Amino acid sequence: MKKTLLIIALVAVSNLFAQQQQDSILVKEIPTIKNNVLQQRQEINSLTKKLNSQQYLLNQQKKGLEGLNLKSKKQEYIIDSLNQLIKNNIQNIVTNSTELGTKIKQTGENANSKISELDSSLGKNRLYWIIATLTTLLLGGLVYWLLGKRIQSSKTDVETQIKNTKTALEEESVKLDNKLVEVLETQLKLKLEATKVQPKTSNEKADHSLALKVADEVIRIQKNLSRMDESTKGLKQLGSSVQRIQDNFASNGYELVEMLGKEYNEGMKVTANFTPNEDLETGKQIISRIIKPQVNFKGEMIQAAQIEVSIGE
Repeated sequence: MKKTLLIIALVAVSNLFAQQQQDSILVKEIPTIKNNVLQQRQEINSLTKKLNSQQYLLNQQKKGLEGLNLKSKKQEYIIDSLNQLIKNNIQNIVTNSTELGTKIKQTGENANSKISELDSSLGKNRLYWIIATLTTLLLGGLVYWLLGKRIQSSKTDVETQIKNTKTALEEESVKLDNKLVEVLETQLKLKLEATKVQPKTSNEKADHSLALKVADEVIRIQKNLSRMDESTKGLKQLGSSVQRIQDNFASNGYELVEMLGKEYNEGMKVTANFTPNEDLETGKQIISRIIKPQVNFKGEMIQAAQIEVSIGE
């Protein structure tokens, strides 16, 4: 009996201890359960909001669909109206085309009738028109021929006068140059004779002013000679006089350096003016004009040349 009571007591104590442990575990799990409940409530609220939002979108889409249906009905009505209008226009076009064809036919018949009448009238007057036209052409040709002949005659007279005037001017220029050459030649001879009679001292510098002046005039006269007709009166005499002066120059130690037509190079002691020339090769430089000649006295330059150089482009 004692054993039974002891066993019962032990079992009761064990149950009591186990119950206390379970209660302590439940007490510890209560906060966790509360948190889970709160989270579930939050999720339920979130789902409720999403459901409301989707319901709102569905309502909006439903309204939009109703609006589209209304627009579709309006467009169908407009299309029906346009189809009816097109049918009416087609009918009007057919009617107008028929009327226009009739009018064109009538107009063509009237035009043919008037053309026939005009041809009949022209047939009567055609001969007179042909005669009048031929007469006008003949008169015009005659007037043109007479005017052309007169113009040609006037042109020939003017050209003859110009040629005669040019010839007279050239002959007069030759006469003047001949006289000038004679004067220069005389002055040069007197100057040279005076130089021989009056010997200069070693410190005295020779005076070449007259010789340089004569050289400039010789170049000018030579340029004029190259431009004149060979048949010009007095031209040969002038050429001989110029050559005589050059020979006199050479015999007294003077030299006119010939540069015209020669190729120019940068080493020349000259004053050069450059002008472009399309007839020359690109880069080629030719002395095309002597403004002042180079004059040497006994091998020493006493006047530098002033020239014009043509450059090929």
